[in-house]
Amino acid sequence: MQTRPIAFALIAATLAGHSLPADAAAKRELLGSYRDWDAIVATDGSKKTCYMISMPKKAVASRSGAVRGEIYMTVSHRPAVGVANEVNVIVGYPLKDGSVMKISVDGRRSFEFFTEGSGAWAYDPKDDAAVVAAMKAGSTLVARGESQRGTSTTDTYSLSGFTAAYNAISKACGK
Repeated sequence: MQTRPIAFALIAATLAGHSLPADAAAKRELLGSYRDWDAIVATDGSKKTCYMISMPKKAVASRSGAVRGEIYMTVSHRPAVGVANEVNVIVGYPLKDGSVMKISVDGRRSFEFFTEGSGAWAYDPKDDAAVVAAMKAGSTLVARGESQRGTSTTDTYSLSGFTAAYNAISKACGK
């Protein structure tokens, strides 16, 4: 879909409102690019956020001509607030209120995420840990959601490089 430089540019422009420090002075450093995943650390004073990001290899909408913004998935560690393995999916449009996003790894492991705005998250930190474990062992993740306008989308992510990127953010945040 989009290139790596665009993925790295997204971190400064779009992730600040999700799980990264909102301060524009936060220092961001690319830890490395691992096949289809980039690993980044953001430091704001003494607080660190370590995260990894990927964009889908394939994004399909049920309605021809559907306009979507940026589409990506992150996994974050925020040790200052006790958060580890937080999985977040951004779909590029407002999701239907009260809807559930379906996540499937290799068609064998399935998870449901709650939705809010244009994002989706696991219901519980234990679910995040299970999703991360499945992603480490898998090769493909499919995320299915529905927009407020009723457009169904299916985004397919490669998990190639996931474990290496995860190890990089875990090391950087002391997890």
